[in-house]
Amino acid sequence: MQKSVPANWTLIQQRLTPYLFLLPALLVLGLTVFYPALQAFYLSFTRYEYDLTQAPEWVGFANFQRLWQDKVFWQTLGNTILYLAIAVPILVAIPLVLAILVNQKLRGMHWFRAAYYTPVIISMVVAGIAWRWLYAQNGLLNQLLKQTGILTSGLPWLTSPRFALFSVIAVTVWKGLGYYMVIYLAGLQSIPAELYEAAAIDGSDGARKHWDVTVPLMRPYLMLVAVISAISATKVFEEIYIMTKGGPRNSSKTIVYYLYEQAFGSSLDISYACTIGLAMFLIILVLSILNLKLSPKN
Repeated sequence: MQKSVPANWTLIQQRLTPYLFLLPALLVLGLTVFYPALQAFYLSFTRYEYDLTQAPEWVGFANFQRLWQDKVFWQTLGNTILYLAIAVPILVAIPLVLAILVNQKLRGMHWFRAAYYTPVIISMVVAGIAWRWLYAQNGLLNQLLKQTGILTSGLPWLTSPRFALFSVIAVTVWKGLGYYMVIYLAGLQSIPAELYEAAAIDGSDGARKHWDVTVPLMRPYLMLVAVISAISATKVFEEIYIMTKGGPRNSSKTIVYYLYEQAFGSSLDISYACTIGLAMFLIILVLSILNLKLSPKN
């Protein structure tokens, strides 16, 4: 006769089974995310540069003191914050307007949806090269401005500290509009039409119905888009690398690009790059906590 399995052992099996399914993913994350993060944390307290065959030398808080006095770091931090302050509100608001427009049941609306979404499927490398040509001194954009009489001479879109960062932000916004529009479109199609009919009876019609009905019901999607766009804007790299290389005079350089320069540039200063990454992590952590504290509980 088969022996009966103890109830405690059955309970243990039930509790361990989900973790056994998670174990392969946890191993992969441990090797590719957690261990490199801990190693980067350790390297931020060492000197590890030039000759990477040598063992890291412990220097304590010397890298953090250097970071505190690094004017370029503070400039890139300001550029990153400005990037967030401009790109995120645009990417939260305009895609919602576009989603409302393409959600109308009109003939040929599928073509408009495809047109708005096309930039999303284009590689950022291809998009960056194309926009760099558009922004050139004799590029299409300056030629249009001259022919329409708006300007007599072209603007230095990528070669002036006044315009470089904003020119790159425009590419990020153009690339992301269609992606966030699709997220909003999925939310709009889940709103029952009866709510708009009830709002029309109460006198809320036209554009006002979207303020009274659409925006309140789309708040989860608005928060989702805000978080995703903020993360994307914080780690922006490809546009800057292809279009400006962080110039001119560091005017378009962000923290991620500065970290890349320190780690893979001529100095190969891995330890200082890890220090910049740790500072970036702490800044994002503080902002996330403030966002959770200041956001309404509902």
